[in-house]
Amino acid sequence: MIINKGGFIFFAKIDDQIVGTFALIKMCNKVYELGKMAVSPNFRGQQIGQQLMMHCLIFAKEKGWNKLTLYFSTKLKNALHIYKKFGFNEIPLENNTPYLRSDIKMELIL
Repeated sequence: MIINKGGFIFFAKIDDQIVGTFALIKMCNKVYELGKMAVSPNFRGQQIGQQLMMHCLIFAKEKGWNKLTLYFSTKLKNALHIYKKFGFNEIPLENNTPYLRSDIKMELIL
């Protein structure tokens, strides 16, 4: 669903254990959605999410992409903090959002 449509999936690994992940889902030419970002509960608070975000932004800039978008729930306070810290700005959420639990949409112009 993601890779076969031109997207990417990344994992954070400590020793032999996967501790975090995120996906970049192709929306259109040079615009990708940041999705599926997560850090294992046992590894939260170790800045793994921030390291994943740094890798995401470096990768997107190296690819020459124009914009990243994302959808998520404002109940995820730590995620909101990370996205704002890295420069994402809130934009209007469509009426027919693709994700039922999402109540916010953000974008980052690269």
